[in-house]
Amino acid sequence: MTRTSAAWGLLCWVLAAPAMAQEAASPATLPTFEELEAAGAIVGQIRINNQNIFDLDDPDENNLPFRLANKFHILTRPSVLRRSLIFQSGEPLSVRKIEESERLLRANRYIYEVAIRPIAFHDGIADVEVATRDTWTLEPGLSFSRAGGSNSSGLHFNDYNLLGTGVALGLSRKSDVDRTGTEYYVSNNHAFGTWTNLEYRHGKFNDGKSDSLTVDRPFYALDTRWAAGLSATNQDSVSSTYSGGSIIGQYVRKSNNASIYGGLSEGLVNGWAHRYSIGLQYQDDRYIPDPAFVATTSLPADQRIVAPFVRYQLVQDDFEKLRNRDRVGRTEYFALGWQSTLQIGRATTGVGSTRDLWLYSASFSDGVRFEGGHNLLVSGSTRGQYGDNGGEHQSIGFAAKYYRQQGGRGLFFASVSGDTVTNGDSTDQLLLGGDNGLRGYPLRYQTGMHRALFSMEQRGYTNWFPYRLFRVGGAIFFDIGRAWEGSNQNQANPGWLSDVGVGLRIFSDRAAFGNVLHLDIAFPLNAEPGIKSYQFLVKTKTSF
Repeated sequence: MTRTSAAWGLLCWVLAAPAMAQEAASPATLPTFEELEAAGAIVGQIRINNQNIFDLDDPDENNLPFRLANKFHILTRPSVLRRSLIFQSGEPLSVRKIEESERLLRANRYIYEVAIRPIAFHDGIADVEVATRDTWTLEPGLSFSRAGGSNSSGLHFNDYNLLGTGVALGLSRKSDVDRTGTEYYVSNNHAFGTWTNLEYRHGKFNDGKSDSLTVDRPFYALDTRWAAGLSATNQDSVSSTYSGGSIIGQYVRKSNNASIYGGLSEGLVNGWAHRYSIGLQYQDDRYIPDPAFVATTSLPADQRIVAPFVRYQLVQDDFEKLRNRDRVGRTEYFALGWQSTLQIGRATTGVGSTRDLWLYSASFSDGVRFEGGHNLLVSGSTRGQYGDNGGEHQSIGFAAKYYRQQGGRGLFFASVSGDTVTNGDSTDQLLLGGDNGLRGYPLRYQTGMHRALFSMEQRGYTNWFPYRLFRVGGAIFFDIGRAWEGSNQNQANPGWLSDVGVGLRIFSDRAAFGNVLHLDIAFPLNAEPGIKSYQFLVKTKTSF
């Protein structure tokens, strides 16, 4: 819409309703945000309308269990919601800032729905309402999953919005094929009333322990001008090498990592944000044999890295608001613009590194729109080290996802991904099996230095909304993939593997944990004797 036509529409509205009181104005009769911006409107009062989990004005939700849930739920504090807004009273109204504020609000797990609208316009000033609906954030319970023939279970207690403050607190007891242990964490994305992310995690497991601390003020919005942060991690664990899904070697890995950085940006200029950062990276990895575990034929080399680095990021302002893609019946934002990061560091023995090395990493993502609401998302990444002997420990990966909408309740989805490792050791093994995409086969069934996977799904999104708590979808799928080369390649079945199957998707719609329960049955098409004729998978994921 041009500035002239928007201003004309705004003038018509003013002439059509000269006596309309500010409080009596109906949102349907008010100018749109686009019209207000084009006419140079100023943001006036910002009213926060924080609503409870269930809408008791809806007869389907006005019942005893939902009234009790609303009663015992502590609403998100208005000040917490206001912190996620990047527009303020007294500044020119910007549609881009309003839309980005909605994206930032929706990124909070304790928010179920967001609606930002004008509620009054007078004397060039537009008052705005930010209406949100909370999710249930207290999560005590049991968890169970099964993939690739192995079970995982857990006992947990999480609150993703403690007393309505936006603070997340959690304690869990987990057991899976790799380890058993307890972990707790506390985090706040708006610590000290700012955009600072503060998080601490501690875990104690039967094969070691882990501690991590993050203090980060990121480039949280497209127009953010500076960022800074630090992080530190200490971890002891048992690492394993695999062949044919079986462990063939184990060793203890002791890892200490830390980084600090600061960055500047001119903000969003002509739809693009350029960001420049400098920092210091520390990494110390040691590998120790342990007679209590399966002996390994070789250990990775110990390495210490102390490296200053420079980083450049390029982000394009291009997002699309959609429904029924990776969730059922919920609003999603797809980043369709170009996003990329390039980082280069230099490690030298003079500052404590084991060797003189160049360190590099790069990543990108982009999206393509097609007529009819089809989208293609592509991404890629690479990282590695370069020393006296040339390139070493190099990895490259790419992925593409295609979404073809079929009316409002159907979608064809296809994805392809590939990875390769050069001059890698046992820490760089690429795994493929029931736990990472090849659903008809055991965990880590194939191992190699190269990996490829292609999947297709015919998805369906139903209108079924059981108990106003869950949304339901389903899929018919086909997978084909392979991992190959390297010393631990599956010798019994090293070729391309494929499977077909059907699955049910159950979305926990009103809960902050927002998990998607996947119930799949998959049938391998290239199984050798000894492999089950089907795999039953129960997993929770964050998307369809």
